[in-house]
Formats: sequence, C-alpha cells, structure tokens
Amino acid sequence: MRLIQLSIYNTQSNRFFYSLKKGTSAFVLFLQEKISFCLSQLFISIWAVQVIFCALLFLNPENSFSQENEKKAEQDSVRRPKIGLVLSGGGAKGFAHIGVLKVLEEAGIKIDYIGGTSMGSVIGGLYASGYNAAQIDSIFKKTNFDELINDYIPRSSKNFYGKKNDELYAIVLPFNKFRVGIPEALSKGMYNYNLLTSLTRNVRHIRDFNKLPTPFLCIGTNIETGEEVLLNKGNLVQAMVASAAFPSLFTPVEIDGKLLVDGGVVNNYPIKEVRNLGADIIIGVDVQDDLLNRKGLKNATRILVQITNLQSIDKMKNKIKDTDVYIKPDIRDYGVISFDKGEEIIRKGEEAAFAVYEKIKSLTDENHFYKKPKLKISSDTLEIKYINSDRLDNFTREYIRGKLRFKPGSTITYDDLKTGINNLNATQNFSTISYCLQPNGDKDDLDLVLRENPTHTYLKLGLHYDGLYKSAILLNLTHKKTFLKNDVTSVDIILGDNFRYDLNYYVENGFNISFGFRSRLNQFNRNVANSFSSLLPENPNGNQINVDFLDLTNQAYFQTIFVQKFLMGGGLEHKYLKINSPTLSDDDNVIEKSTYLSVFGYLKYDSFDNKSFPHSGLYFSTDVQTYLASSNFTGQFKPFSTAKAEIAFANKLFRKATFKIEAESGFNIGSDSVPFFDYILGGYGYSKINNFNYFYGYDFLSIAGNSYIKTGLTLDYEILKKNHVNISANYANLGDDIFSTVDWISMPKYSGYAVGYGLETIIGPIEVKHSWSPEMSKSFTWFSIGFLF
Repeated sequence: MRLIQLSIYNTQSNRFFYSLKKGTSAFVLFLQEKISFCLSQLFISIWAVQVIFCALLFLNPENSFSQENEKKAEQDSVRRPKIGLVLSGGGAKGFAHIGVLKVLEEAGIKIDYIGGTSMGSVIGGLYASGYNAAQIDSIFKKTNFDELINDYIPRSSKNFYGKKNDELYAIVLPFNKFRVGIPEALSKGMYNYNLLTSLTRNVRHIRDFNKLPTPFLCIGTNIETGEEVLLNKGNLVQAMVASAAFPSLFTPVEIDGKLLVDGGVVNNYPIKEVRNLGADIIIGVDVQDDLLNRKGLKNATRILVQITNLQSIDKMKNKIKDTDVYIKPDIRDYGVISFDKGEEIIRKGEEAAFAVYEKIKSLTDENHFYKKPKLKISSDTLEIKYINSDRLDNFTREYIRGKLRFKPGSTITYDDLKTGINNLNATQNFSTISYCLQPNGDKDDLDLVLRENPTHTYLKLGLHYDGLYKSAILLNLTHKKTFLKNDVTSVDIILGDNFRYDLNYYVENGFNISFGFRSRLNQFNRNVANSFSSLLPENPNGNQINVDFLDLTNQAYFQTIFVQKFLMGGGLEHKYLKINSPTLSDDDNVIEKSTYLSVFGYLKYDSFDNKSFPHSGLYFSTDVQTYLASSNFTGQFKPFSTAKAEIAFANKLFRKATFKIEAESGFNIGSDSVPFFDYILGGYGYSKINNFNYFYGYDFLSIAGNSYIKTGLTLDYEILKKNHVNISANYANLGDDIFSTVDWISMPKYSGYAVGYGLETIIGPIEVKHSWSPEMSKSFTWFSIGFLF
C-alpha cells in the first residue's frame, strides 16, 4: 500500500514539473528538477519511517495498545469530575452513612475524597482505609456498643486484686481534699481505640491522610479554645477517636498538645474542607438532629446534643445550598445512642439515597462505572522490635512491660496487643493511654503515650442484702501511693444489721513478688449446725443452736503470678474467734473465745468472663492452712491442717444458654479437735469466710463435717438482656473423716435443687432463688441484692 502511494506521489510530481518546462528558462528548469528530486527523497523517507513504525507495532502490539489505553484512561480521568463525600456526625444515627455507601457503590460511584465528623469520621475513615460498604456493615453489626460506650475491660485483664475490688462497688468517685468529685467522662475510649487499631492495620504506617487509598480528613474541637482543628495528618486512629469524643461520654484526646473533643461542636459538616481537597461535586449525608422542643429534651444526652446543634443547624442552611447531592435520612425516631437499632438506621440511609438515585446515577456512566473491591486485610501478626514510652514518675518500664505481657523482640497478634493495653487500662493508674505502630524495617515499634492519673483517692459505695448478714451499706476509701509507688490502701466500712470492716494494704509488683496486709471483721447472728454445739453438755434446740459469731482475722501475705496465669501466694494469719449462744444460760453462754496462729498457701486461676453469670471460662482454687498455736479456750487444741480445692467450668450451650459445672472438696489433716473450722454448708448469696459454703436445699450453715465432697450443675438462660433464669442442682457427701473409707464415692447423702431469676444491675446482681431438697420437709427462698461483701 505504501509503495503504491509513493508511485502516485512521484508520477504526479513529474507531470507537474513537466508542464512547467515548456515556458521556463534553463535555470528554472534546473531548479525544478532539484526540487522534484528532494520531494522524491522526502516521500521515500516518510515511507521508510512508516514501514519501521508498522514493524514495531507488529513486534510489540501490547505496549502500543497499553499506551493507547493509558492515554485514554488519562483523558477519561480528566473528563470525569472528582467526587467528594461529606459525612456528618450524629452518634448511632451515623449508621445511615453505611446505607448511603451501599447505594453509592450500587450506582458505580467512585469517591475521590472523604471528610467526616464524629461518627462520620469513623465510618469515613474506615472507607478511606480501603473497606467497602458491605465490610463496614459487617463490622458494625459485630460490634458490641454497650461495651464500647462503657469502655469494657475484660475481666481477664484485671489482676486478682482488681477483680475483687471491681466486684464490690457500685459507684466510684474521685475524692480530693475531703471533696467528692465526678468522673471526667463515662469512658476513656480504649475499647474504641483498640478496635479501630486492629481494623486499620493495613494503613497503620500512613501519617498523611492524603496518601490513604481515598484521601481523608476529619474535624476535632479544641476544648480549651473552642477552635476547629483539621485532622489530616498523624495517627489515623487517634484522629478518628478525637473527632468522635462526645463530651461527657468520652474523655478528650490530646493531639499535638491540643485537647480535642467531638468535631461536631464547631463543624459537623466539613464541606468546605472537602472542596479544598479538589472535589468538583459534593455528595453530603446529614444525620444531625433538628432542634427539639422542651418535650423532646427529656434527658441529659439530648440536652448535650441540642447544645451542640444550636450553631451547626444554622450553619447548615448555607452548606446545604453548596451540596450537589444532599441526602437527609429520616431518622427522627432515633437518638445518638440508639445503637441497638443499627439495622433499621442503615435501611433509612439506603431509602434516603434511593430517593435521589437519579441524581447519583447522573454522576457516572458505563465508561466510568466503579465497583469498589473488598479489602484484603493484612496479617494479624506483629513483630515488635522496640517498646517506646516516656519516663514516668511512679511506674518503671518493667512495670509497663509486665502489664503488657510481652517484651521488645516479641511476635504478637493484635489480640495480644489489645490484651496488654487492657491490662494497663485496668490498673486505673493512667488517665490517658494512646499508642501507634511505627515502621522499623520489616518490623514495628510500639510507641506508647501514658499520662499518670492525677487522682489518687477514691470514694466507693455499695449495697447488699442476703439472709445471713442481712442489710448492709458499704463505704470504701481507697488511696494509691500511700507509702510506695505501686501500693494501694483500701478501707471498707460496712454498716447495717451487722457491723463489719475490711482493711487492705497491697503492693503490686506485676510478675515480681507482691505483698500485702489485710485485717477484717465479720459477725452475724444465726442458727447454725450442731458442729458448734458438740462441746456443750446439752443442746436445748436439738440439732441447731443460735449463735453470735465474730471473726477478726489479720493476714500478712505475699503473692506472685505463676506462668502468667496462676496466682500463687502464702502468708501468716492471726485469728480471733468468738462464739456466744444467747440460748444458753447467762453464766455459760460462751462457746469459743480463742486466738489462732496459722500459716497458709494458695494457688488460684480465674478466667470467668463474669463472676455471677459466666458464659465461659475456668475457675480453679486450692488452699492449705496449718494451725500452729492457739490460746486454747476449750483446752482441746492440737495442731492440725485443712485442705480444700474447687474447680468450675462454664461454657455456652447455644447463643443465650450457658451451663456451669463445679466440683469441690475439703478435709482436715491431723487433729479434729476444733470443730469451729469444719466445712459448713447451706444457703446462698452471702460472702464466704473460713470454710462456709453454699448448698441448695438446706438453710444457712445447717450441715457440717470435717471433710466433704460436692458437685453442682447450673443451666442459665438469658431471656432478655441482663435478665437470667436458671435451674441448679447440687449433691454432697459430708461428715467426719469420710475419706478414710470408700463412703465418699457412694450415693450422695445430701442433695438440693433451685430455680432462680437474676438481674445484672449497676449495684451488682439481684437474685431470688427457691430451693428445696428431698431430704427436707421445707423449702427455702433466698434473696441476694448487690455485689458480695
């Protein structure tokens, strides 16, 4: 083809110049011949270039087509307008953003920039980090928002001392200079921080939000100056948490020396900021509340939201005009904490987006249809090279690493990281905890920022009622750093039908040896088992006797964490025991009035997720105590020992049903001359001391012996949230020296059953149990209210 074209060009050129020869001079003819020759050479050159180009095209067609496609893509990119997405704050109502994102993806819209505030910053940040709408929907459906709001700390993250204290008090208040304060906020936000850290692992090293898969920004409020703070650099998780730190619900977040709270206070719809990123078209999703009248302002949360909205609603009028596609879901019936209505709110977002679907669809066409891929989440494994933290006044690096339970050079998972942070949080020694993962070669450095809690003294309150100790009000004063950096001094005063106290001084050294001192007084009046009456010449009440019981115990002990899970300890105990019986004559109503000196040791393990209504976990405890000396009021004391062990296992049968199996045993070693330390069973719901223990079917402390074995089974069903119904059975062999024969493996001598209802409340569990035994002619109904103390 190219040869034919060249021939035509040469023929036409020659004919043209031939016609000119007839009337021109020789010089002109010469010049024309030269021009003709040059044109011929030019045509030959053009032909050669074209031949070479065709050869290259034939030899490497892919590269050529690739270049053409790239050029076409560049042209398409230039032609396609950049789309920015603005997501407002609104607490739980922000679930509507997820519904809108689903519709945008269905329409094939590619979001080029995202800006958000509060909940909009959380959802926007996840979308910007690579998740698609379906993945975000799944994440939020799996999140326990009760735990998030309450900053839930797993029971397993608390040490044994912490578990005991957290399961005693209903109210904890700061106390300083004889003034009672109020907590800074309901939550420090660590649950949210840990969750978002794990979710954003793919972009954990990005510090410029413009370099995220989708450029992103969010808004915070400087609580000290009231100024708006643009968050587009730094730690993505910290930025999202700061933007969503609703005042009074979450504590402020410090970033670059600024104390930040919810960005909705100053700018709940950052449209200008997203335009500045380069957006040509703005899609805006508004989930803010309209202003409520006095009938709607029924609680503190709504009043705080109203205060936040006073300025933002007025500003929104102009922002709406500047929004190209404005989406306003109808979520008037939901509040900022309606997290239990998440699926409904998501559907409201979808409905609102479909209402303007034609506008949305007009932003794209078949050539620009975009389907966002599912994010492939990176490995859960982290290699920690260094752990960096500022020097603290009262805590060493060894203490911090002991709580983290991993050291520099460790390979951990995100769950291990969360557990370590929860361990630090559970100490309540730090008012602020934040962290980020910095790249260090192919490993990560963990940078910790810890602020020591300036509050060292707390006032704590509790309430309780049971059938043994009766009504009780608990007043506690706890002070940290009384004498040493890691110490805690705690005094419980229990007022009610029976005055009691419990004094604890404890120095906690993590994996190193900890030590402490404890003094406690317990007393009650009750008909008890005939063990106490065995020393009397006669018992006018038959099998049981009414007694005034007083136990004053002082202990000095040490303990340590064994293989990171078990608590192992021991110590020295001094006990004063006084037992009177009002039913005896005035001249001889003292049954016991002796002091005892003993040594003890114990090993404990406790992984129950909840003490009162466990869904999973294992509990194990073994105790050995040797009584060395006594003032010997009865004149019959001889050194002896007691040993007991208990094991319990809980697990789910199905979603809301749990079973708990337990077994325990105890026996005396040596002399049996002191019946006051026998194993005494019966009743339910009281604080256990000495060798007292529960047993369904029998009244409080009504059967006794110096050895026993007991098994039990409980089936619990959570009919409504925090409402439990359960049925229990227990069986026991109990008596004197039952392990000296094979009688202990015979059919149980004692049995009992119970049906009950339990409610988890802020003051602790409220329980009622109806109990009976085939060996007894009467049944018993017991009430227990509040944490045990």
